[in-house]
Amino acid sequence: QVQLVESGGGLVQAGGSLRLSCAASGRTSSRRAMGWFRQAPGKERDFVGVINWTGSVTNYVDSVKGRFTISRDDAENTIYLQMNSLKPEDTAVYYCAASPSMGLPTARSAYNYWGQGTQVTVSS
Repeated sequence: QVQLVESGGGLVQAGGSLRLSCAASGRTSSRRAMGWFRQAPGKERDFVGVINWTGSVTNYVDSVKGRFTISRDDAENTIYLQMNSLKPEDTAVYYCAASPSMGLPTARSAYNYWGQGTQVTVSS
């Protein structure tokens, strides 16, 4: 079993920054690739970005490239999503997710464990 707990969400003005954290525990083989997804009201839960098991490679959806950065601190069992230059369209509930994959999965089906989500609201 893997447990994931997100924190760091909140209300921020457009152009501002937030850093989300995801505290992970449980079997390490089940949380190699760590991803972030987001879900806006009335929409699907969409892929935002992923970091591989070594922390050396990341992949992002085009809409956040250059603005969002994922990192991991395995000593602290924590994954971070640094979000800069935030836009109103970034408003959503953000979820971290764990996958046993040694690659960079983007599909929700590749992730077996999910956090409870944290709300990010960007005002214009």
